[in-house]
Amino acid sequence: MATGANNGNITHELNYVTTNRFYVEIDSSIAASFAECSGLSVQIKKNIFQEGGVNDQQRIYLGHTEFADVTLKRGFTDHPGFWNWINAVFDEQKKTSRRNVNIIIFNQAGETMMSWTLIGAIPITWKTPALQAAGKAVAIEELTLAYEGLQVARTTGGGTSVQRNQKSGYFVSS
Repeated sequence: MATGANNGNITHELNYVTTNRFYVEIDSSIAASFAECSGLSVQIKKNIFQEGGVNDQQRIYLGHTEFADVTLKRGFTDHPGFWNWINAVFDEQKKTSRRNVNIIIFNQAGETMMSWTLIGAIPITWKTPALQAAGKAVAIEELTLAYEGLQVARTTGGGTSVQRNQKSGYFVSS
């Protein structure tokens, strides 16, 4: 909907975003170009109680927050970045395998519209494509991340490695 004229140009109330303009940052740098990002969601568990004598209502109490795993897909490359990250998880001596991961979406003008920061993200699945000699499809690599928290902002997120706070147990940016 046009809201008025500005030096002969029509300005719009809504700044729209298409789903095909996003990138992913790991440790404050663009990690890769991804074809797909799925699973980004949060759900607050609810507890429902029926109160005796009240037959037309129910009481809802909020419980724990659950963050769904996020799966990133991209064309298979010869860069071992994801494999190196998941391999660091195998090494129990390393304490720096958790990262903040930013999923950043931008508008047609290239301006950042929204950023989701996965706090304390850690890879839990890495998949290569099925290898078929007669296949003609692009080989797609998948990386699935679990994470402990989520921040949503209109600017880019932190993207730095995270450390567990010994007192609180929470992951915080270092």
